[in-house]
Amino acid sequence: MSRIGKKPISIPSEIKVSVEGAVITFEKGKNTRTLDTKGNVGITFEDNTLTFSTKSEAKQDRAFWGTYRALAANIITGLTTGYMKQLEINGVGYRAAVKGKVLNLQLGHSHDIDYPLPEGLEASVEKNVITLKGIDNQVVGQAAAEIRAFRPPEPYKGKGVKYIDEHIVRKAGKTAGK
Repeated sequence: MSRIGKKPISIPSEIKVSVEGAVITFEKGKNTRTLDTKGNVGITFEDNTLTFSTKSEAKQDRAFWGTYRALAANIITGLTTGYMKQLEINGVGYRAAVKGKVLNLQLGHSHDIDYPLPEGLEASVEKNVITLKGIDNQVVGQAAAEIRAFRPPEPYKGKGVKYIDEHIVRKAGKTAGK
């Protein structure tokens, strides 16, 4: 039994929810998100409470039960508070700047890297910290992972792009002759 799937989701009053067949639509202001369950789970929406149920006791259906409940809860969290990831740039001459919908990165390569920001994602740069904000957890996390992949932190000096709360295990460099 899914312990996550059993929990009902309470919907805040500012979010409108509509269920049409297997598709759930969440609206808040001008932001609209949809979740297509593809008919894998049962959906009931009553008294601002959204609950999910399994179609059968098959292993795949029980897995979908918890997954779609978690995805719906993530959409509600994104619409109410939003998601944020912060990346830190370490290294001499490493810089970042936002130019419209493009994040310009100078990470020690022979060229600048222009990263086009996905739709619905905002970026800001303060000193050496890049802040990504958005309503979709998957888009924010994927963009942060792609930016980090341009120059992952190296273990000797710690140069590169890392998450703000990431700890880099440092290695000792060469030692002088004994």
